[in-house]
Amino acid sequence: MTNHDNLTRNGLDLAQMQQTIGAIQQDPGIALFEFRARNQWINGGENRSTIKDFYGAKAEDNSRDKAFEFTNGEPPVLLGNNEGANPVEFLLHALAGCVTTTTVLHATARGIKIHKLATELKGKIDVQGLLAMDDRVPVGYESIQIRMHIEADCSDEELDDLISFARDHSPVCNTVCRPVPVSVERVRRVVAA
Repeated sequence: MTNHDNLTRNGLDLAQMQQTIGAIQQDPGIALFEFRARNQWINGGENRSTIKDFYGAKAEDNSRDKAFEFTNGEPPVLLGNNEGANPVEFLLHALAGCVTTTTVLHATARGIKIHKLATELKGKIDVQGLLAMDDRVPVGYESIQIRMHIEADCSDEELDDLISFARDHSPVCNTVCRPVPVSVERVRRVVAA
């Protein structure tokens, strides 16, 4: 094993990981974050989200020089022009990213080295719910399946335990799996003359 392997595992800095955990144990308020997104409608089903600033570790974070931009669109069959992935596809992207990151984080904490990790997600949705055509049809995904392909230096039992733990501790997965209050409020009304 090289000195680099002693300092990092799975691309994560082990000393920084321990410092972060220690700091949160000393002051749990450091763990409170507020992430933000702003969205602007463009036309039809196209809109654009920007993500830049957030609050975390008891301070406003200004480490990003420019905002990340994400264009939401729809395929032609859903009245769009493929301007970008649609929002329910972005949800799959967020879920895949969060489950992957959570798996890597907790593998690192457990001393497990990951060699390969890839996921495939499928979400089943009936758009009759969105279109208010049938009140019996749920609005949104009816089910989501994640298939994880992972190779790591551990037993199958340890791997199964890691994956189960990651599913239960992934913030996006947990948000999707439990009811989370979401409020929508109108800020102002502008009427054209």
